[in-house]
Amino acid sequence: MERRLAAIFAADVVGFSRMMAEDEVGTFERLTTVREDILTRLIDEKNGRIVKLIGDGLLAEFASVVDAVEAAIQIQEAVKDRNDTIDPRQRIELRIGINLGDLIIDGDDIYGDGVNIAARLEPLATPGGICISREVYEHTRGKVSKPFESGGIHRVKNIPEPLTVFRMADPNGSKYTSLSRFKVRGAVTAVAVIAILAGAAFILRDDIVALFGGAESEIIAAEDGLPSLIVLPFENLGLPDAERYIADGLTDDLITDFSKVAGLMVIGSNTAFSYRDRTIDNRAVGRELGVGYVLDGSVRKAGTRLLVNARLTDVSSGQTVWAERMERDEAEIFSLETGLINEIIDQLGVNVSVSEKERIDRLPTTDLEAYDFLLRAEEAARSGFRPGLREALSLYSDATAIDPTFARAFAAQARTEALIMRRNYDDVLPFPVARKRAYEHAGRALEIDPDAAMPFAVLSELQTVDRRYEEAMRSAQLSVEKAPGEASAYLALSFAQTFYGRHEEAIENFETALRLNPLLPGYARQIVSLSYILTERPQRAVEILEEIKSSSQGIEDFFNVLAAAYGEAGQTQKAKTTADDVARFAPHTSAQLYRVMFAHFRKQEELDRIIDAMLNAGVQEWPFDFQPGARERLSADAITAMIDGNVWRGNFEGRGPGLMQISENGSVALRASTMFITGSAYVQDDVLCIQPPGLALGRPACGPIYTSDEDGTAAGLPYSYVNAHIVFHFGPGG
Repeated sequence: MERRLAAIFAADVVGFSRMMAEDEVGTFERLTTVREDILTRLIDEKNGRIVKLIGDGLLAEFASVVDAVEAAIQIQEAVKDRNDTIDPRQRIELRIGINLGDLIIDGDDIYGDGVNIAARLEPLATPGGICISREVYEHTRGKVSKPFESGGIHRVKNIPEPLTVFRMADPNGSKYTSLSRFKVRGAVTAVAVIAILAGAAFILRDDIVALFGGAESEIIAAEDGLPSLIVLPFENLGLPDAERYIADGLTDDLITDFSKVAGLMVIGSNTAFSYRDRTIDNRAVGRELGVGYVLDGSVRKAGTRLLVNARLTDVSSGQTVWAERMERDEAEIFSLETGLINEIIDQLGVNVSVSEKERIDRLPTTDLEAYDFLLRAEEAARSGFRPGLREALSLYSDATAIDPTFARAFAAQARTEALIMRRNYDDVLPFPVARKRAYEHAGRALEIDPDAAMPFAVLSELQTVDRRYEEAMRSAQLSVEKAPGEASAYLALSFAQTFYGRHEEAIENFETALRLNPLLPGYARQIVSLSYILTERPQRAVEILEEIKSSSQGIEDFFNVLAAAYGEAGQTQKAKTTADDVARFAPHTSAQLYRVMFAHFRKQEELDRIIDAMLNAGVQEWPFDFQPGARERLSADAITAMIDGNVWRGNFEGRGPGLMQISENGSVALRASTMFITGSAYVQDDVLCIQPPGLALGRPACGPIYTSDEDGTAAGLPYSYVNAHIVFHFGPGG
């Protein structure tokens, strides 16, 4: 059986059945023209191969994923140019989906999951648009002529795990309409309905893409007899794409406010929005998620009026227990939202405390220009990538400059700065700056709104990293108290408890978060996996990590923890294969790096246990699998004698020629063509420690210096220095 890796391109015509019913001959002729003049020509020019025509659709393969995406971009541009010259009723519009996957070859045909996923991506594209998988996005980002933006997480038919997708960005710019100060002063506009992402949802997210990775998992129904609810994305009826956020914002606001009520379990927004743009049965969704009720609806705009239809369905009976049509001027959107929340709470028989009601009724801001900046900041931050995070920080600052009492904006900025700190994005903000600002902005948010949940979750993570465990757990507990239905609050508490050593509680809070938000991000799963390993339950760690394995490709932290879990669970072959895979795609990673990054374990023996689990699984101890072999290790005195201010010249593994200089006062500089690091250095217990303030949470990375090996693999250089970040073969002096 022949296999190969390729980019799979699936295209289909929008509204083809309707067009054929209206003008069968003309539609077929126009489709043939588009196929021959545009599709076939551009696919051929980009070295693609048309596999087959399927009715009004087409399947093609490309050896280069960049060529596939660029072909799709040029095809959509050519189709648009053609459509601009003809009657709107005769236009052929395409949707295109692209995936990167392993193919089974059968003659001229292709099969496999890679093909199936491409076919499922195509309907998720907008008319005239392109939808790509995460794998395609990672391989083409910055290499094609059009930008792509996050399209969220989607469950699709016959694909067991949700797909993280990206869509070609609007050529006219942001999907959010910028508001002038003049327009927002006059009246509250529809932008007011846009929600800020609930709780501290980003605080424990990884590349996230990681920011939006996740998995479908077995859901446990609400416990203790609490009413349970999912708010499905409200349908956008007749609104242009630029105003789609009105419906999404209403959905997110409802989820946020429901999460503040202790007597109600509400499914998190990550999971809820995975059902957007899908034809679904409310009762089936409710059963799948283990909830008792489903709230759905639609939003339509007529002039300055907003028309909202809402429906509450009892999952057990399938009956509609409440439905209402509400019409308000857009200036009254907050009263509409509050009325809807109170009606649902009454229908479910939930008792709401005075403080909970006050939190629900509190307006985030009265200045909608500030709100608009915040919304655009959140959109930029969702990507999780450096350019988006830089843009988000600037927009958050714009929001708080306009409204200095905007607590949500300060909290969201703190959350993003904590994310930058944790990911070591020194080129966005140096670690000391990110840490300082995150503390300051979380504190400012709480000065303005002491009942806000998100800043407490941010503070908890910062305090845990700083080894202030009691404060961290108290901050996380306050986050839970302020938003008892918010998954990220429980994740913050679980995070603090894992590193403090209260593993049973950490696991319990993680499982609560998982019930509230089944699409929990990978970073949260990685951390709680440490607790599962340390409590001798590695198989559960394997289960929760494998659920998002396919959507975590290329994230070395995830797979190093998974390798450790496999090893501890006795799955030695899987552990070795996983560790070997990481060494191939991320040769710079090592078990020693986690000795630095997880140094906030309160108990040293628990950190040692995790590092041993990684090493036993086959994770390389040092970067680039450095092995000292029979080389002689220098003593502390010998290392100290070499530190005389002279330049050490040599080669950095993976980076090429470079130099390192340690002055007599302990300052250090390392330089290569793609690296420049400064900080302090010192000798301790026969190892040389380097502490760059902007790398690895500002923590020191220590390692030995060896004499060169006899077989000459260090290119004749007499010494080799290794720590968690570098392998440097060098000669002193010069």
